[in-house]
Amino acid sequence: MALDKKIHFIGIGGIGISALAKFLLAQGAKVSGSDVAEGCITKELKTMGIKVSIPHAKEAICGQDLVIHSAIIKPDNIEVQEAHKQGIPVLSRKESLKMILGDKEVFAVAGAHGKSTTTAILSAILKDASALIGAESKEFHSNTRALSGNRVVFEADESDKSFLECNPTCAIVTNAEPEHMETYAHDLAQFHKAYEDFLRFSKICVINAEDSFLSSLGDLGNTCIRFYPGKDLSEISYLVENGIPKTQFRLRCEGKDYGKFSVYGLGEHIAIDASLAILAAVQILPLNTIQNNIQDYCGIKKRFDILSYDKCVIIDDYAHHPTEITATLKSLKKYQELTCIKPLTAIWQPHKYSRIADNLQGFINCFEGVDKLIILPVYAVGESAIPIDFQKLFAKYQPIFADSIVRQENTLLLMKEHQTIGRLENGIVVGFNAGNLTYALRGGI
Repeated sequence: MALDKKIHFIGIGGIGISALAKFLLAQGAKVSGSDVAEGCITKELKTMGIKVSIPHAKEAICGQDLVIHSAIIKPDNIEVQEAHKQGIPVLSRKESLKMILGDKEVFAVAGAHGKSTTTAILSAILKDASALIGAESKEFHSNTRALSGNRVVFEADESDKSFLECNPTCAIVTNAEPEHMETYAHDLAQFHKAYEDFLRFSKICVINAEDSFLSSLGDLGNTCIRFYPGKDLSEISYLVENGIPKTQFRLRCEGKDYGKFSVYGLGEHIAIDASLAILAAVQILPLNTIQNNIQDYCGIKKRFDILSYDKCVIIDDYAHHPTEITATLKSLKKYQELTCIKPLTAIWQPHKYSRIADNLQGFINCFEGVDKLIILPVYAVGESAIPIDFQKLFAKYQPIFADSIVRQENTLLLMKEHQTIGRLENGIVVGFNAGNLTYALRGGI
């Protein structure tokens, strides 16, 4: 697309839309945006020189070349309506991707679990690439590293099928576990076809070939690196240095020994995510450069995110699916072994009634091994409530039901009906959430 275009983003405070706005600004476009309320992302965008209107207003539309809006914006939005009146093309974020990324060398990462981590690790390795991630990289303190060059590391989203619009040069898939099935009419065949199409669009693909669906794929018509963690990973070990967790491993794949690596984070799943990133990067970079650059990866916000390393180790984690929670708890138990810090307390803020109902047995089982479980109200994301008897279903954990969490220095208070019903002030405390618990764990920040 022409670099001198004027582009307006409606819903610019969203993590996906803001990434595109920053990227196009670096590419030379004149960017503006709007949102319903001020937030940390809109404040950051303003410091970059982007004009942001709060709230939405028709005056924000003033002859731009293009308007792009987030998925939650409806056709009756005042700015969408004004853009139509002025004859300005209006695209959803999904619709805009093919135009924005169409002439780029895109390393696209997809999958139900691990894609943000894999994308962030790959962005640490590929220093000359822009990075558009669905989470904040702690390396560059943003969800975006916006450069003027042609190479892009992109977290590709299957939730709205937008990963089919990102023009992948190299497609990386961590797994294809069913998620966001409402987008695919709850049809597994349709879901799997979308993943296969995503892989076929690319010149090179790197897949976790132990995934049940990915392992069934035959010739995809491109160069396909098939990674088998069970046999390709060896010499896995873990250490904690000054509270910082590291995973070390040796990687072999398709008969080649790539050597030993060390990466931030704990757990076999970290070694898997890192290996997928390495196998993609090795297509364009020498091994010694990859081994050096991967050291700059220092985690992503809300993924095993250590907020306090004191008498009470407070960890924020985005896991909101049973598979993710199980993987994080496995890592936390390893962290306990290495640090001798006890007990292990999990605070769970359930996310979406539909997800809980679809994965109920998985949630019931995934907290095995925690010393204490705190359950908060469901973060409904606008969904209607579904009757779920949490007290009965999770009785084996003898959970504490709280309304909210308040952080006071390095102590967490459990609140119910505006009264303190408990205190967490020692051991390891992990908050599992894709909602607003993250702010409470950070003391309201």
